[in-house]
Amino acid sequence: MESSSAPAALALSRVTRSFGPVQILFDIDLELVAGEVHALIGENGAGKSTMMKILSGYLAASSGTILLDGRTVTFADSEAAENAGVVMIHQEFNLAGQLSVEENIFLGRELRRGPFLDKPAMREQARALLDQLECHVDVRTRLDAISVPDKQMVEIAKALSRQARVLIMDEPTAVLTSREAAVLFRQVERLKASGVALLFTSHKLDEVKGISDRVTVMRDGHVVAAAPTHSMTEDGMAEAMVGRELSGLFPAKGRADRDANEPPALSVRALQVPGFARDIAFELHRGEVLGIAGLIGSGRTEAMEGLVGLRPATAEVLVDGNPVTLSSLSRSRDAGIAYLTEDRKERGLLLNQGMRENLTLLALKRFDSGLLIDRKAEAASLEKAVKEFDIRAPHPDVLVGNLSGGNQQKLLIAKTLLAEPDVVIIDEPTRGIDIGTKQQIYEFIRALTRAGKAIIVVSSEMSEVIGLADRVLVMRGGRIAGVLEGEEIAERPIVRLAMGLSDEHNTDAFEEAS
Repeated sequence: MESSSAPAALALSRVTRSFGPVQILFDIDLELVAGEVHALIGENGAGKSTMMKILSGYLAASSGTILLDGRTVTFADSEAAENAGVVMIHQEFNLAGQLSVEENIFLGRELRRGPFLDKPAMREQARALLDQLECHVDVRTRLDAISVPDKQMVEIAKALSRQARVLIMDEPTAVLTSREAAVLFRQVERLKASGVALLFTSHKLDEVKGISDRVTVMRDGHVVAAAPTHSMTEDGMAEAMVGRELSGLFPAKGRADRDANEPPALSVRALQVPGFARDIAFELHRGEVLGIAGLIGSGRTEAMEGLVGLRPATAEVLVDGNPVTLSSLSRSRDAGIAYLTEDRKERGLLLNQGMRENLTLLALKRFDSGLLIDRKAEAASLEKAVKEFDIRAPHPDVLVGNLSGGNQQKLLIAKTLLAEPDVVIIDEPTRGIDIGTKQQIYEFIRALTRAGKAIIVVSSEMSEVIGLADRVLVMRGGRIAGVLEGEEIAERPIVRLAMGLSDEHNTDAFEEAS
């Protein structure tokens, strides 16, 4: 391991980890130094999560050494690691929905006054922790009644309450806006200044570049690069992650020629989603990608959910020129319209089921032999999907919850396309996904247009909208603020429409609110 003038608060030396015959980590060396932010990056499936679980006591190493202040240690479990000052902020919330915010922050470490819980003290300290994070939820509120970003802030507050010497953050900004992420980064700087050693993972390489002092890059269970952050560019980080040059993240645009007499694949008029969107109208043609942009609260997701029957809505809808009623997801599917939710874990996939059960769920009628489901045909479809969409899994029977985020997303795409839709609506296609898998998904989307499908992409990433879309529909306040196409599709026009700004404004406010 590379030596440092500061002592390593926590380190790994030649650590390996195997699950049965499958080796996941190979001779990993890592040092976390007091007063430094150390970024750990890599594609989904590179081994980052396994390494973090070993550092924080959730997994044991198969071989190698964990060093705390230079002394060999063994964490029996996560509680032992926390007692030693090593705390992890989970990407998947480790919270109890039926308890209040304050109860979650102190769960397992409740404050007491004699034999009784000291609820006033816990309430006061919970409020102070959330005030640091500029999160203004009522600490008495049940956790399942607050938003996903606020849940992330509660997870962070819970970790801060542990007074960590080493803080491990697994994708802490994945569900945060840029403004919320900026608040978190101010806390990171405060902790760094107080001598905490921090490990930070993110797929957002601009965050890595801006917040970290050192970067370790993993690929296929190996450390392939480790260097001071200032010596690496974002492009260099990305290429080290995927093992190849990423000269063009987005595939070339180009709508196929279409017959002027051919009706739109989808025509929507007077779409109303009470409380969220009104007077939405657009047309979508085969072979094109329509991007939908806008700030959080603009109604972009709710409009699409209303269109496919996931929310109460009214609209005049034509599919290939024929009127249809899309009052439910099944009716939309029967009309040839598929919707990929932005929340693949809660609403898109069954995490406690296998890949086969998830893949065939929407197209189950195709595998119904009368009395039984044709398991052989299902297995053949899964084998084809794994190859076609490059779904990387240790074995076909793995539970979907054990797949990486990128492989879950590719399975969700395969599941949706197995129903053979003509119109595909994809909400946040690459949220929480590494750059290499992003490139693959962008290629999948373009391949669909070349096959004559009509695609809608809803995204909070401006670069994604600009890089993918042939036309962009910008929403503001539940209405369409404007439509851009061709060379008009650029940051400034999107910002101007999304925020109602004049041309002299820059994109900073948009990034904070999107």
